Amino acid sequence: MNLDHSYATQLGDLGAYAQPLEVANPKLIEVNHTLREALQLPASWFTQSTITSMLFDNTSSFTRHSFAQKYGGHQFGGWNPDLGDGRGLLLGETLDKNGQRWDLHLKGAGPTPYSRFADGRAVLRSTLREYLASEALHHLGIPTSRALCLITSDEPVYREKQERAAMMIRVSQSHIRFGHFEYFYHSGQTDKLDRLFNYSLEHHFSTCAKQENPHFAMLERIVMDTASMIAKWQAFGFNHGVMNTDNMSIHGITFDFGPYAFLDDFDPKFVCNHSDHQGRYAFEQQPGIGLWNLNALAHAFTPYLSIEQIKDALGKYEGQLLSEFSHLMRQKLGLYTASPSTAELVNRWLDLISQDKRDYHISFRLLCEVDEHQPNTQLVDHFIQREAVQSWLNQYQQALIEQNIPVDDRQNKMRGVNPQYVLRNYQAQLAIDAAEEGDFSRFKKFLQVLQQPFESKSEYADFAKPPPDWGKQMEISCSS
Repeated sequence: MNLDHSYATQLGDLGAYAQPLEVANPKLIEVNHTLREALQLPASWFTQSTITSMLFDNTSSFTRHSFAQKYGGHQFGGWNPDLGDGRGLLLGETLDKNGQRWDLHLKGAGPTPYSRFADGRAVLRSTLREYLASEALHHLGIPTSRALCLITSDEPVYREKQERAAMMIRVSQSHIRFGHFEYFYHSGQTDKLDRLFNYSLEHHFSTCAKQENPHFAMLERIVMDTASMIAKWQAFGFNHGVMNTDNMSIHGITFDFGPYAFLDDFDPKFVCNHSDHQGRYAFEQQPGIGLWNLNALAHAFTPYLSIEQIKDALGKYEGQLLSEFSHLMRQKLGLYTASPSTAELVNRWLDLISQDKRDYHISFRLLCEVDEHQPNTQLVDHFIQREAVQSWLNQYQQALIEQNIPVDDRQNKMRGVNPQYVLRNYQAQLAIDAAEEGDFSRFKKFLQVLQQPFESKSEYADFAKPPPDWGKQMEISCSS
């Protein structure tokens, strides 16, 4: 089987060819065989001997056209033109069973022309975190890149301390970021910008390409998909942590995992990135930053669209985000009709768990056990403000009664949108600590848990526990 290499061959001057640099004693630790099968990739590629030989043989299907993409980005609000694939290489493209195109991208490949004097490596710690996060989000129904396989090594790398290098093959519809378009626009390379747009319309926005105004349709699609993704982040309590425009995908998927976190005790102002001193990427700021990033991207559309057309496309963001968020929150509360009273119930519930700093996910899971015809002392006892919660509960139970849905049916539906298990940073750290000592069993078990987030199982009980004090609201470094 051969991969396609359309980006590298059609847009070869929008980046640079480069080869992965071999690491010491590479070991294949994990393969996502479900994803591999969906992508119609041969199982024979993903064995210890074959995968390592293919990655470090410049004539193989993986590396004959391996390519580092050039882009820029707004990082913490400031423009940086000096970005690009500094530790990753596009290996090629494949088609899934439905004919959908997917990129295969090697992260931790070693130096490229865009490494800026860095070593081009990814450390084991961050690679494990990205593998876990992408699978966790996918199985929650949140659009995301995916992890195909994980390779460790004995190669030393130096961050805050000496660590081990690792590699991961990542899968995404493409690896084109907002920053690709920004770079070629701001650098005045209009021919390359034209070709990037034409390529994107042909390969990734073919439906938009058929519209009367393809560029408007494309921008509108990116706006809507980005809004839907961020609505899901907010509903499921996910904090990305570093929403620079070079970390934003044109496909509206979660991309480039760094210092992410799922909420523990609900604090809308939570900042998971210890480098974010101003709280620019705090949890509650994500919807606004999404729109800010889309505005930054929209500058690249100005050669093709009027200001009025751009405003029209961007103007659809807020409505889409609020609609999607409201829908998801009603589902999480088992309130299946939209009305001012249901919106009030949702908002009051969020206020209660925020004021009492209750665990976001445990609180919603407890809500699944509410019986509208019975007292619900377990939920009330979960809170400090018992009287306020009881008052809210009375109103909530009345709303459930008015829906006239059998209790068991509603509870089961709610359990299908309120996860029993989420990716707690402290659990990820425990898996990382063990892996750094050579034991990947906890990582593999945690991965299995995250791939089944909604169904309660006794053997997974430890993964449903709230974090200990040391594990709450952990701030994570950007270093990788």
